[in-house]
Amino acid sequence: QVQLVESGGGSVQAGGSLRLSCAASGYTDSFRCMVWFRQVPGKEREREGVATIDRDSSTSYSDSVKGRFTISQGYAKNTLYLQMNSLKPEDTAIYYCAAGGTAYCYLPLYTWDFGYWGQGTQVTVSS
Repeated sequence: QVQLVESGGGSVQAGGSLRLSCAASGYTDSFRCMVWFRQVPGKEREREGVATIDRDSSTSYSDSVKGRFTISQGYAKNTLYLQMNSLKPEDTAIYYCAAGGTAYCYLPLYTWDFGYWGQGTQVTVSS
């Protein structure tokens, strides 16, 4: 059984940094694409993909985080990271990691492309 568990969220002031982690277990060989999505308060039906990484470690970023966020994987590729620097209040959201078998792994991507999700971790950035 595949399981994704996020950690590392918290509260930080604008300009600060956080590092999110997503530990994957189970049959992870099926993961061709892993993504960090975020859901902002009041927009429960919308999840924005902010960073992707594929099996070859190619990455993509949304314009809103490009240059500030970095997605990476651990050596065994069963841990996903999101290093978030220069955080802004508009980065406040619940961050989810997701994994799927989609071969195309560049933003924009959509939630229905991904069958495996973590429970989310809250990131709050104060001004």
